[in-house]
Amino acid sequence: MAKTSQVNRNAKRERMSARDKAKRSTLKAIVMDRTLPVEDRFDATLKLAQLPRNGAKIRVRLRCALTGRSRANYRKFKLSRIALRDLASAGQIPGMVKASW
Repeated sequence: MAKTSQVNRNAKRERMSARDKAKRSTLKAIVMDRTLPVEDRFDATLKLAQLPRNGAKIRVRLRCALTGRSRANYRKFKLSRIALRDLASAGQIPGMVKASW
């Protein structure tokens, strides 16, 4: 089980990134638009830098939904390899069976 503080911190980052998504995308569009004057693009860069870093989507870490484990996660299931194996062995995941050949 992961530390509760790490899980809570990641949840806070998810909320912040969802909140700041529209503002970040508009500022990034201004920065990347080459047709605008340099001064406007520079101002947009400064405003983007003023936003909190934890509001960026890249700061969100994929964690297991059950255990909070940060490594070896399957995006499709949002579970770590260990939790996925336990649930699959118990027959809790539809269509997933143990491999045999």
